[in-house]
Amino acid sequence: MAISIVTIRLWVLALALTYVSVLYSYLGKADEAVPQTGGEGYDPVQIVSNALLCFNDKYIYSSCEESYRLSQSGNLNVPPQNTDEYCTGPCLTETNLVLKCIDNIFANFEFYNKATIEDVGDTIQAACGNGPERGNFDVSQHIQAEESNGHKAINQILYGLAFMIVGHGLLP
Repeated sequence: MAISIVTIRLWVLALALTYVSVLYSYLGKADEAVPQTGGEGYDPVQIVSNALLCFNDKYIYSSCEESYRLSQSGNLNVPPQNTDEYCTGPCLTETNLVLKCIDNIFANFEFYNKATIEDVGDTIQAACGNGPERGNFDVSQHIQAEESNGHKAINQILYGLAFMIVGHGLLP
């Protein structure tokens, strides 16, 4: 009977150590799944400034009426009655070029309204589509809440500590 208890305690300890080892290997890798654009040595302020220049590039926005253009705040001020004009004219193409320009410079760009490049793209796709959101260029309705993974790391640490305490309690 004593051998059985010691064996169980050792298995629990081995499991706790394995869990902590796996947990440790994932700490500090929060941004590895995010594609990075740019290179080392670039000034972050300069990168953002270059991304903002996409809005004023006369080679990109040349034919779209200024009131329909995507703003730095992340808004598209296209009235519902002008949806066809926007979606079939040069504005759609030029706005997509601006989004691509920003994405090529700074993939994680966030507009002043907290919208991402993807949020604006989703808004345009829905507003120009044939679904119930056609003509609705309100970007704020398409902003996806970015979920932080910080709580997951803290939970893993707490579970690891709990396993260590339980494992220690089971040792002779």
